[in-house]
Amino acid sequence: MMLMERCIEETQKDLYLCFIDYSKAFDKVRHEELFHILDSLDIDGKDLRTLKTLYWKQTATVRVGGEHSEETPITRGVRQGCILSPDLFNLYSEMILRELDNIQGIGLGGHNINNIRYADDTVLIAQSEQSIQKMLDIVVKESEIKGLSLNIAKIESMTISKKPQAPACKIRSNGTQVKQVNQFKYLGYMLTSDGKCETEIRKRIITSKTTFKKLSPLMTNRNIYMDTKIRILKAYVWSVLIYGCECWTMNNS
Repeated sequence: MMLMERCIEETQKDLYLCFIDYSKAFDKVRHEELFHILDSLDIDGKDLRTLKTLYWKQTATVRVGGEHSEETPITRGVRQGCILSPDLFNLYSEMILRELDNIQGIGLGGHNINNIRYADDTVLIAQSEQSIQKMLDIVVKESEIKGLSLNIAKIESMTISKKPQAPACKIRSNGTQVKQVNQFKYLGYMLTSDGKCETEIRKRIITSKTTFKKLSPLMTNRNIYMDTKIRILKAYVWSVLIYGCECWTMNNS
């Protein structure tokens, strides 16, 4: 959010965002292509072998009434819930998003930033509707080549602007109009079309107050030590209140 706020202030231009949604992204990662990507990186040999062992020549069987079916090879998909899976998907999707390198996004500190992502949560960023449309077309095409498919119905766009009314963003994906929204929750943070963080801060205050009220029986219990109460407060209330505060932008209010 700070990057976007800074860009709007410095360039006085609107920002066009497109929030990508993959359909069963982790399930569609092709193992063979993933191994080629891992081979191209400077990874220690032992670590590389460990990664490959997790997925190489996997098979699955179905058990019905005590009988097992024939083994079926598993050639795609990264494990749900595994701490490595988001990083492996990041590497896999990097091959797709590298095709956007020559398209202008926002320029900050001499760097061209046209996408922000974590695992399958991806945002495309540009300063014109034409550029964001071009990027979306490339992502759709390259994703299909890599075996990934986009959930067209869940792809959304947003224009961040200092103007009273944010400009329209009429982009399409495979002929389908992409829905434009005024706010979008990305990685737990509420982005709004006015580029401000007041909505997110108000939401944090309300949520933390609700959490505190639920904890009131513990906080008023005289049999619980003050140190314990402080630890509970930090763990359950402060963590909710200040989540994402690094992204909050400063203003006069």
